[in-house]
Amino acid sequence: MPLILLIAALCGLRFFEVWRFADLSWWYIVGLMVAAFIWFEFIEKMLGLDKKKAHNVDNQRREARVKNAFDKNGKRR
Repeated sequence: MPLILLIAALCGLRFFEVWRFADLSWWYIVGLMVAAFIWFEFIEKMLGLDKKKAHNVDNQRREARVKNAFDKNGKRR
């Protein structure tokens, strides 16, 4: 996500020609976009980070169900 924010910031700074970013080549920004694409489409899947996120969501849902199954005193409903 920080890479996407960096790309968006660089695009804005380059487009509005702010300070030193006015001379920045668009190819650097396109290179960062390609790097982000490769990361999110290939490397993240190879490392299993996408499945880890889904697993964490499932765990949170399970914990919420368990919490709702018990009342304040720890007894079953």
